[in-house]
Amino acid sequence: MKVISTEYSQILAARLAKASGFDLVDVRFSRFPDGELYLKTGQTGDEVLVVGSVADSDALVQLILLMDACRGAEITLILPYLGYARQDKQFSPGEPLSARAIAGILSGGISRAIVVNVHDPGVLRFFGIPVQSLSLAPEIGRYLKDAGFREPLILAPDDGAALFAAEVAAVNGWDSDHLEKTRISSEEVSMSPRKLCAESRDVVIVDDIISTGGTLATAARLLYEQGARNVYAACVHGVFAGGAYSHLIASGVREVYCSDTLERGCSVYSAAGVIADGISRC
Repeated sequence: MKVISTEYSQILAARLAKASGFDLVDVRFSRFPDGELYLKTGQTGDEVLVVGSVADSDALVQLILLMDACRGAEITLILPYLGYARQDKQFSPGEPLSARAIAGILSGGISRAIVVNVHDPGVLRFFGIPVQSLSLAPEIGRYLKDAGFREPLILAPDDGAALFAAEVAAVNGWDSDHLEKTRISSEEVSMSPRKLCAESRDVVIVDDIISTGGTLATAARLLYEQGARNVYAACVHGVFAGGAYSHLIASGVREVYCSDTLERGCSVYSAAGVIADGISRC
């Protein structure tokens, strides 16, 4: 078994190769003058783990090309971040069901796939091959403890992420809750923990994805108004669209943590160990 990756997941792939004891295949990437993508791989062998986050359209095309370059080997596709997964409904006629389209494309020529914290597990039904879903919630909990947190309140931004927050908190036996939004007027909204008080506590807001960060920034401000000592943010996938990281820090969030499913400057915990364990169970 060998590990090979797109340009967008090279750090995670190297960590995965080390964690699993597999060789890492060298790949060279470039572009033609007209902007088309090109790559060339080394020897892949009979079995290969293809690692590639679908971070944007170029990442998707590069992943498709890499899968084709590995054709003939038994391919396990590792999708640390599955872009387009949130486009899982058709709200009006003429719209594509993008999650279905991407899953269909990525199902060709592979034996199985592994995804990490897909936003809605329901989209996995669109794949035409067996798919294993993994969660980094325990990794986040372990990282927070190692980083020195003592009895923080682990808080989900809404009830949809409440289970994820509970999984993060359970590692260390910490409290978890989720924010409830109350509309005061047409222009004013209040947010507060549903059951637990944030006053005089360190609060870590956790979610699978931080995209624009708007909800988290508003939550941080309101938590400080309610007496929180410090507010932090942690996620699996740090998308940080539209300057979200800066927006969060400017809003008073002390630190923002994410994994290496999308390789960022604040990627402080890795998906490599969880993926390696998942592969060993397949």
